[in-house]
Amino acid sequence: MANHMRLVLHLLLLFLFAVQEVRLVCVDVPSDTEAIVGRAKKLTCIYCMKREEISAETKVEWSYISPDQEKVLIYLYDRKPQEPEDVDEQWKGRLTWNGSKDLQDLSISIQNVTLNDTGTYECKVSRFFEFDSFKLSASKTITIDLDVKKKASQDIAALYSEIMMYVLLVFLTFWLLVEMIYCYRKISKSDEQAQDTAY
Repeated sequence: MANHMRLVLHLLLLFLFAVQEVRLVCVDVPSDTEAIVGRAKKLTCIYCMKREEISAETKVEWSYISPDQEKVLIYLYDRKPQEPEDVDEQWKGRLTWNGSKDLQDLSISIQNVTLNDTGTYECKVSRFFEFDSFKLSASKTITIDLDVKKKASQDIAALYSEIMMYVLLVFLTFWLLVEMIYCYRKISKSDEQAQDTAY
């Protein structure tokens, strides 16, 4: 019994060390480019840090590029998320920070999307690294072409998968019914043989 307890304790310690070694993985995924009128829309901007032990000061500028190529600053992260003081009335109070604490996800959300929100969005991330003897900066720009629609478009893959699910459900139900009839007949036949041998 003592050996069994010792083995359990060793496995528990091994599990605890394994859990401590697990870290969240940053995955650079592109933003979805379709939004629906009246709903909230997350504009995804991810800039993964390659080495987590290196600290960096991060600055993020979110801009909207109008159809006539005029760039307007709509949201800013500089030590904290904030709306620019002179932000256009169209964006006032509608943008919220949707990023992560480790500043690898630098996304924002648009609340109550309108058709006027269609256009190009730019997420410009600047990182400033400070080492013992020198400073280094790196930047990344992500562009999102947002298309706002009145209704969600029908996803063909989702439609096909739904049809296949119902076909599979009908097939499995029919197969289960056949199996039940087969088993019932086999049990009935064995009962009849048992009765015949009893006489």
